[in-house]
Amino acid sequence: MGRGKVVLKRIENTINRQVTFAKRRNGLLKKAYELCILCDAEVALIIFSNRGKIYEFCSSSSMAKTIEKYQRCSYGAMEGSQNSKQTQQSSYEEYVRLKTKVEVLQQYQRNLLGEDLGHFSTKELEQLENQVDESLKQIRSTKTQFMLDQLSELQRKEQIMLETNEALRSKLSEGAPSLSSWEVEPCNVPYSRQPPQSEGFFVPLECNSTLQMGCNPVALNEMNVAASAQTGNGLFPGWML
Repeated sequence: MGRGKVVLKRIENTINRQVTFAKRRNGLLKKAYELCILCDAEVALIIFSNRGKIYEFCSSSSMAKTIEKYQRCSYGAMEGSQNSKQTQQSSYEEYVRLKTKVEVLQQYQRNLLGEDLGHFSTKELEQLENQVDESLKQIRSTKTQFMLDQLSELQRKEQIMLETNEALRSKLSEGAPSLSSWEVEPCNVPYSRQPPQSEGFFVPLECNSTLQMGCNPVALNEMNVAASAQTGNGLFPGWML
């Protein structure tokens, strides 16, 4: 005959209740021990009886370290969740604040441009006009100062360039040779006279009447005699007939 199902409710009989507590307590401690041995798990078990007596089992060397680890893992996750909610809430509040500020600035910008002025009173319009005038004065002052700074910078660069130019001119005057060193001594020309300026670089050669290259003096004399005979009587000489 099999064992029947046990109804889970408080045992009214004190003796039976104490016997059941002792049996199940030992079984629970045994299961915890087996769990830490078989699965290499860190197990901590604490049991208080109805009379206040404590029974405990811990797989590690110290129950306090296991409880501290439990608190760190359990409450740390809860604190992280709370911190996350607080961060989201603060981020949303910051978003709303910045959005409101942006809207106000956009409205002020439109007012400066002359838009959405229907709900303004005369005094508010005068205040806005004074603000615009003051802004124009500041802009013009900044522009003038900027132009003066640019002018000063250009003058400084001009002075530096003038000083540099003067220094280079001094070095050039110190390093240039004197005029006498550039004078060229005249060359000894073997001719009696220099050629005129209009003839350029061409020098006429003086011919020597006694120099005859490639000429036969006998033939030259015969040609001269023939020419004189022809001019005298108009007849050809006998040697040409």
